Amino acid sequence: MTKRVELPGSRHAGPEGLQAMERAPADKELTVSIYLKDRSGPMTAHAIGARPDRQSRAALRQSREADHAADIAALREFADSHGLEIACSDPTRRLVQVRGSTSAIEQAFGTELHHYEVDGQACRARSGALHVPETVADRIDAVLGLDTRPFATPKIVPHRNGPPPAGFLPTEIAALYGFGDLDASGQCIALIELGGGYADADNQAAFAAMGLTVPEIVSVPVDGAANTPGDPQGADGEVALDIQVAGGMAPGARIAVYFAPNTSQGFVDAITQAIHDGDNTPSVISISWGAPESEWSGQALVAMNAALKDAATLGITVTAASGDALATDGESDGKAHVDYPASNPYVLGCGGTRLVTASNRITSEVVWNSNGGGTGGGVSDAFARPAYQQGANVPPADSPDGGRGVPDVAGNADPESGYRIVVHGQTGIIGGTSAVAPLWAGIVAGCNARRAETLGYFHDTLYQNAAAFNDVSSGDNRSGDVGFDAGPGWDPCTGLGSPTDRLRALIGAKPG
Repeated sequence: MTKRVELPGSRHAGPEGLQAMERAPADKELTVSIYLKDRSGPMTAHAIGARPDRQSRAALRQSREADHAADIAALREFADSHGLEIACSDPTRRLVQVRGSTSAIEQAFGTELHHYEVDGQACRARSGALHVPETVADRIDAVLGLDTRPFATPKIVPHRNGPPPAGFLPTEIAALYGFGDLDASGQCIALIELGGGYADADNQAAFAAMGLTVPEIVSVPVDGAANTPGDPQGADGEVALDIQVAGGMAPGARIAVYFAPNTSQGFVDAITQAIHDGDNTPSVISISWGAPESEWSGQALVAMNAALKDAATLGITVTAASGDALATDGESDGKAHVDYPASNPYVLGCGGTRLVTASNRITSEVVWNSNGGGTGGGVSDAFARPAYQQGANVPPADSPDGGRGVPDVAGNADPESGYRIVVHGQTGIIGGTSAVAPLWAGIVAGCNARRAETLGYFHDTLYQNAAAFNDVSSGDNRSGDVGFDAGPGWDPCTGLGSPTDRLRALIGAKPG
């Protein structure tokens, strides 16, 4: 009999403080995502943030098919031996999905699945580690889909206190930052959504208010999710914010919205699907959802890290919100935490500011810390300091393995200077670092449309040209005694700062 071994990174606890209601029904059919080992190697400390060699989609697909032929064959044999069906086999994404009954899945991975109630929602979860035959253990980075607990939160904050301000249309924010005349025709912006949906009527009203034609918007289903407006938890506001900010910043861009379940499986599957989507071919991906690094399992981090490195390899820029719960990122242990995936070294982490304007010009810009929230930012415990941040005066990390500073850049996020967004037929004022990720995605898309080569992973260029930013040096992201102060140069509140037309000259049009 083949020896079974523990799958590294798979050990974690069940839902804290909750009792299992019952065993998951043995005959219920499940689909599990297995991510194959990244044969290019892990992101070791000395290689963190190193720019990977660019490859075309065709070249990457060809090399992956060769690299993973034996892995897929071994997993097919493993699936057959446990009565599981191969539902998907995609070597480019390093993904094999297997389908089968709960009892067969439990036996295959050496675990038990139970039902819990989390925040009034029934979910499936497990505890302990997964065990697989040693013949496949060293071929697997992650097994996702056994745990369906709600995983991430949208980084959106509606205006709450007192009479709402006038706010800004996304096109007005673009003009204030010096990017008001971008034309992103020919580009595609991918938006990752873990819930909610959009209504055509809202888009018609929002883009009419901006004086723009409604962009082409494509809904892409992932793992059975779909564009489902009417979400009671407010995810519709997130979707509307992302579409309207991205489309307002980058007129002419096609917008592909990837809807996935709010689970670790859904999140990673959505990212890999967007990165390797040969039909929509996005040049930039915007992520407005996340969770504290400490809440990610080891295997989910490994799978997501490998995917984000793929994005850099293909010349795709990834932007992500740094969070809206100040330096603690909503954790209650009295320590600073950063949000992931914004803390990934291959992601452009996006922090938040508050704008004051007069006569269509910015008169002041400070760190966002008001209206019941504030920008996330700090130092990663999971990733070493990347080469591009070596001169950025990043504070010491709490973890010996950490050191990557968050965020990299910033933009308007305070609901007091928020965005006028149409949701469910009503115009409201919305803020949050969720707005900053699509803002920067729109800037990148607009610049890509006028470049011979996409910007892709361009952190080193940004950090070598700090003078191209508005240095936001006033304010803090403290929650009680925990947090950081802004100051000259990069800081753990707003990174390098907010965009200016000087940045446009640096990353804009180049001869084709």
